[in-house]
Amino acid sequence: MARSVPVVRRPPSLTSQLGLTERIFARGEDRELANAVDAGLAQVEEGLHREMQFADNLADVTARYLLEAGGKRVRPMLTLLAAQLGDGNLAGVIRAAEAVEITHLASLYHDDVMDDSQMRRGVPSAQSVWGNSVAVLTGDLLFARASKLVSTLGERAIQLQADTFERLCLGQLHETIGPEDGEDPIEHYIRVLEDKTGSLIAVAAQMGIVFSNAPESYEQPVVVFGEKIGVAFQIIDDVIDLSAQGVKETGKTPGNDLRAGVATLPVLRLRQLAETDAAAAALLERLERDVIGTAEEGEITPEATAAIAALRDHPVTADTLAEAHRWAREAVEALDALPDGPVKKALIRFADTIVERSS
Repeated sequence: MARSVPVVRRPPSLTSQLGLTERIFARGEDRELANAVDAGLAQVEEGLHREMQFADNLADVTARYLLEAGGKRVRPMLTLLAAQLGDGNLAGVIRAAEAVEITHLASLYHDDVMDDSQMRRGVPSAQSVWGNSVAVLTGDLLFARASKLVSTLGERAIQLQADTFERLCLGQLHETIGPEDGEDPIEHYIRVLEDKTGSLIAVAAQMGIVFSNAPESYEQPVVVFGEKIGVAFQIIDDVIDLSAQGVKETGKTPGNDLRAGVATLPVLRLRQLAETDAAAAALLERLERDVIGTAEEGEITPEATAAIAALRDHPVTADTLAEAHRWAREAVEALDALPDGPVKKALIRFADTIVERSS
C-alpha cells in the first residue's frame, strides 16, 4: 500500500524568510547589501526549482520534497554575502550557491537514513515516507545534480566540491563508527562537526569569493570563518535540544536528539565528569535509562522530561554554551583580514545570531 505524501507548501524565498536578517542587516546603511543578497536569493530559489527536475515523476517529487519544506538557505546567503566583496551576483556566484544548497539538501536525505530520523523541517522525513532506499537514491541524485552544476564552473569548482563531498562522507563515517580506542570522545565529536557542517559552510563562503573575482587573499579568512561558525552552529543545536521552550520556539522537540541516541556535547561532557563525580554519574544513569535511545517508545515520559531538565540546568550545558561562543569568537577573529564595511559587519552579526539562538 502506497504511503500518502504530505502536502508541502512552497515558502517565500527571500531574506525575510531567514529569520536572521533583521539582525544581520539591521541598519539603514546595510540596505544596499541586503537588497543585493535578497535579489541573489530570489535567483537561487528559482534556480533550485529549475535544477531539481528530473526525467522521472517520482524523482521530481522526492527530490523537491525537502526543498519545498523550507529551510533557511544559510549557505547560499553566505555565498552571496561573500560575493559582495567582489563583483557581486555574477552568474557563476548564483550557480555556485545553487550547487552548495543542493549538496546540503542531498546530505539531509542521507543523514535522516543514517540517524533513522522521523521528522525533518517540520514534515515526515523522506525515509519515513518512501523508505530508506528511495531516500538514499534521492540524495545520490541530488549529489549528482550538484556535481553537474559545478562542472560548468571549471576545474577549481570541481575540486572544491569534491574535497567538500569527501569531508562530508568522512564526517558521517567517523560519527557512525565513533571514536577509536584511546581517542578523546569530545575531540572526535568536534572533528565530526568540522567535517559534516563546517566544511560545507566554509566552501559556501569560499565560492562566493572565488566566483565573484574578489581578491584571493579573502579566501582563507572566510574559509576559517565558515569552519568555525559551522562548529558553533552545531554546538548550539546541542543546547537547543535541551530547551524547555518547545518545538514552536526552537523548531525542535526537547530531547529529540538524545531520544534518537545521538551523542551531544553536554552528554559527552557529563560522561567525562561522571568518572569522578557521583552526582554526574547518577544523572548520566537517569539519562541512559529514561531518555537516550527511547525515541521508538512513543511519547516522552515525565521521567525523561525531568532528566532532560536536570541536564539543561547542569554546569556541563553552560560549559557547552561557552564552547559555542568561543568558536563564534574565533570565527569573527578570522575576519580581521577582510576590509571594514557592510559585508564584514553582516558576517559578524551572523556569527552573533548563531550563538544567540539558544537564548
